[in-house]
Amino acid sequence: MKRIKLGQMIFMALCCDCGLIAKKLISPFADLITESLHIPGGIATGISLMFIIVPAASFRIFGCATLMSVIQSVLALSFGMVGSMGALAPIGYIIPGIVIDLCLFLFRRSASPSSGILAASIAASVSAALTADILVFRLYGIALCVYIAVAATTGAVCSLPASVLAGRISSYISDRTLKEDVLS
Repeated sequence: MKRIKLGQMIFMALCCDCGLIAKKLISPFADLITESLHIPGGIATGISLMFIIVPAASFRIFGCATLMSVIQSVLALSFGMVGSMGALAPIGYIIPGIVIDLCLFLFRRSASPSSGILAASIAASVSAALTADILVFRLYGIALCVYIAVAATTGAVCSLPASVLAGRISSYISDRTLKEDVLS
Protein backbone atom coordinates (compact mmCIF):
# COMPACT_ATOMS: atom_id res chain seq x y z
CA MET A 1 0.00 0.00 0.00
CA LYS A 2 1.30 3.45 -0.90
CA ARG A 3 1.86 5.92 1.89
CA ILE A 4 0.29 9.33 1.58
CA LYS A 5 2.90 12.09 1.79
CA LEU A 6 2.38 15.35 3.67
CA GLY A 7 2.16 17.42 0.48
CA GLN A 8 -0.51 15.08 -0.86
CA MET A 9 -2.48 15.36 2.40
CA ILE A 10 -2.36 19.14 2.25
CA PHE A 11 -3.52 19.13 -1.37
CA MET A 12 -6.33 16.71 -0.52
CA ALA A 13 -7.44 18.92 2.38
CA LEU A 14 -7.47 21.97 0.10
CA CYS A 15 -9.54 20.06 -2.45
CA CYS A 16 -12.04 19.06 0.25
CA ASP A 17 -12.44 22.71 1.17
CA CYS A 18 -12.63 23.82 -2.46
CA GLY A 19 -15.36 21.25 -3.11
CA LEU A 20 -17.49 22.59 -0.28
CA ILE A 21 -16.88 26.20 -1.28
CA ALA A 22 -17.70 25.48 -4.93
CA LYS A 23 -20.88 23.72 -3.88
CA LYS A 24 -21.93 26.71 -1.80
CA LEU A 25 -21.10 29.19 -4.58
CA ILE A 26 -22.76 27.31 -7.43
CA SER A 27 -25.90 26.25 -5.54
CA PRO A 28 -27.94 29.43 -6.21
CA PHE A 29 -27.31 29.14 -9.96
CA ALA A 30 -27.90 25.40 -9.97
CA ASP A 31 -31.17 25.88 -8.10
CA LEU A 32 -32.48 27.96 -11.00
CA ILE A 33 -32.07 24.98 -13.32
CA THR A 34 -33.29 22.29 -10.95
CA GLU A 35 -36.33 24.26 -9.82
CA SER A 36 -37.39 24.81 -13.40
CA LEU A 37 -37.21 21.03 -13.87
CA HIS A 38 -39.01 20.43 -10.54
CA ILE A 39 -36.28 18.16 -9.23
CA PRO A 40 -34.00 18.40 -6.19
CA GLY A 41 -30.31 19.39 -6.60
CA GLY A 42 -27.70 17.30 -8.36
CA ILE A 43 -25.72 19.93 -10.23
CA ALA A 44 -23.75 21.43 -7.34
CA THR A 45 -22.92 17.96 -6.04
CA GLY A 46 -21.32 17.00 -9.36
CA ILE A 47 -19.10 20.07 -9.21
CA SER A 48 -18.17 19.31 -5.61
CA LEU A 49 -17.27 15.72 -6.51
CA MET A 50 -14.87 17.00 -9.16
CA PHE A 51 -12.60 18.22 -6.35
CA ILE A 52 -12.46 14.70 -4.93
CA ILE A 53 -11.83 13.02 -8.28
CA VAL A 54 -8.82 15.20 -9.19
CA PRO A 55 -6.53 14.14 -6.29
CA ALA A 56 -7.80 10.55 -6.36
CA ALA A 57 -6.96 10.26 -10.07
CA SER A 58 -3.68 12.14 -9.72
CA PHE A 59 -2.23 10.26 -6.75
CA ARG A 60 -3.59 6.81 -7.72
CA ILE A 61 -3.93 5.70 -4.12
CA PHE A 62 -6.86 3.36 -3.49
CA GLY A 63 -9.07 4.75 -0.73
CA CYS A 64 -8.02 8.36 -1.33
CA ALA A 65 -11.49 9.45 -2.48
CA THR A 66 -13.18 7.65 0.40
CA LEU A 67 -10.86 9.31 2.89
CA MET A 68 -11.52 12.71 1.33
CA SER A 69 -15.27 12.07 1.38
CA VAL A 70 -15.16 11.26 5.09
CA ILE A 71 -13.22 14.45 5.76
CA GLN A 72 -15.57 16.47 3.56
CA SER A 73 -18.60 15.06 5.38
CA VAL A 74 -17.12 16.03 8.75
CA LEU A 75 -16.39 19.52 7.44
CA ALA A 76 -19.91 19.83 6.01
CA LEU A 77 -21.42 18.80 9.34
CA SER A 78 -19.24 21.23 11.27
CA PHE A 79 -20.02 24.09 8.87
CA GLY A 80 -23.75 23.32 8.92
CA MET A 81 -23.81 22.55 5.18
CA VAL A 82 -25.94 19.43 5.42
CA GLY A 83 -28.72 20.50 3.06
CA SER A 84 -31.90 18.46 2.96
CA MET A 85 -30.23 15.29 4.26
CA GLY A 86 -29.61 16.64 7.74
CA ALA A 87 -27.72 14.26 10.02
CA LEU A 88 -27.63 11.65 7.24
CA ALA A 89 -25.41 13.92 5.10
CA PRO A 90 -22.22 11.92 5.82
CA ILE A 91 -23.78 8.95 4.02
CA GLY A 92 -24.42 11.18 1.01
CA TYR A 93 -20.77 12.23 0.97
CA ILE A 94 -19.13 8.86 1.69
CA ILE A 95 -20.98 6.65 -0.82
CA PRO A 96 -19.83 8.70 -3.86
CA GLY A 97 -16.26 8.57 -2.50
CA ILE A 98 -16.40 4.79 -2.40
CA VAL A 99 -17.81 4.75 -5.95
CA ILE A 100 -14.99 7.02 -7.16
CA ASP A 101 -12.36 4.71 -5.66
CA LEU A 102 -13.96 1.65 -7.24
CA CYS A 103 -14.27 3.25 -10.69
CA LEU A 104 -10.70 4.54 -10.70
CA PHE A 105 -9.52 1.11 -9.54
CA LEU A 106 -11.41 -0.65 -12.33
CA PHE A 107 -10.10 1.76 -14.99
CA ARG A 108 -6.52 2.00 -13.69
CA ARG A 109 -5.11 0.02 -16.61
CA SER A 110 -7.22 1.59 -19.35
CA ALA A 111 -5.58 3.19 -22.36
CA SER A 112 -6.84 6.64 -21.43
CA PRO A 113 -6.92 7.93 -17.83
CA SER A 114 -9.74 10.25 -18.93
CA SER A 115 -12.08 7.29 -19.35
CA GLY A 116 -11.65 6.38 -15.68
CA ILE A 117 -12.27 9.96 -14.63
CA LEU A 118 -15.37 10.15 -16.84
CA ALA A 119 -16.76 6.90 -15.43
CA ALA A 120 -15.93 7.91 -11.86
CA SER A 121 -17.52 11.33 -12.25
CA ILE A 122 -20.75 10.02 -13.78
CA ALA A 123 -21.03 7.08 -11.36
CA ALA A 124 -20.32 9.26 -8.32
CA SER A 125 -22.88 11.89 -9.34
CA VAL A 126 -25.51 9.24 -9.99
CA SER A 127 -24.73 7.47 -6.71
CA ALA A 128 -25.03 10.76 -4.81
CA ALA A 129 -28.40 11.42 -6.46
CA LEU A 130 -29.65 7.89 -5.73
CA THR A 131 -28.47 8.12 -2.12
CA ALA A 132 -30.28 11.42 -1.64
CA ASP A 133 -33.37 9.98 -3.31
CA ILE A 134 -33.42 6.88 -1.12
CA LEU A 135 -32.76 8.77 2.12
CA VAL A 136 -34.82 11.91 1.60
CA PHE A 137 -36.70 12.60 -1.61
CA ARG A 138 -38.38 9.30 -2.55
CA LEU A 139 -38.87 10.29 -6.19
CA TYR A 140 -40.17 7.78 -8.70
CA GLY A 141 -41.00 7.58 -12.39
CA ILE A 142 -40.14 10.42 -14.71
CA ALA A 143 -39.01 12.76 -11.93
CA LEU A 144 -36.42 10.21 -10.78
CA CYS A 145 -35.25 9.63 -14.36
CA VAL A 146 -34.80 13.38 -14.93
CA TYR A 147 -32.99 13.72 -11.58
CA ILE A 148 -30.58 10.90 -12.49
CA ALA A 149 -30.09 12.27 -16.03
CA VAL A 150 -29.23 15.74 -14.70
CA ALA A 151 -26.78 14.22 -12.20
CA ALA A 152 -25.16 12.06 -14.91
CA THR A 153 -24.90 15.01 -17.30
CA THR A 154 -23.32 17.18 -14.63
CA GLY A 155 -20.89 14.39 -13.83
CA ALA A 156 -19.94 14.05 -17.49
CA VAL A 157 -19.45 17.81 -17.92
CA CYS A 158 -17.39 18.08 -14.72
CA SER A 159 -15.17 15.20 -15.83
CA LEU A 160 -13.67 17.41 -18.55
CA PRO A 161 -11.97 19.95 -16.25
CA ALA A 162 -11.22 17.17 -13.76
CA SER A 163 -9.39 15.23 -16.46
CA VAL A 164 -7.33 18.28 -17.48
CA LEU A 165 -6.44 19.12 -13.87
CA ALA A 166 -5.57 15.52 -13.00
CA GLY A 167 -3.33 15.29 -16.06
CA ARG A 168 -1.47 18.45 -15.15
CA ILE A 169 -1.08 17.45 -11.51
CA SER A 170 0.05 13.94 -12.47
CA SER A 171 2.71 15.32 -14.81
CA TYR A 172 3.89 17.69 -12.08
CA ILE A 173 4.06 14.85 -9.58
CA SER A 174 5.95 12.57 -11.97
CA ASP A 175 8.43 15.37 -12.87
CA ARG A 176 9.01 16.12 -9.20
CA THR A 177 9.44 12.44 -8.33
CA LEU A 178 11.90 12.04 -11.20
CA LYS A 179 13.94 15.03 -9.95
CA GLU A 180 13.96 13.63 -6.39
CA ASP A 181 15.16 10.24 -7.70
CA VAL A 182 17.98 11.89 -9.69
CA LEU A 183 19.10 13.99 -6.74
CA SER A 184 19.20 11.07 -4.33
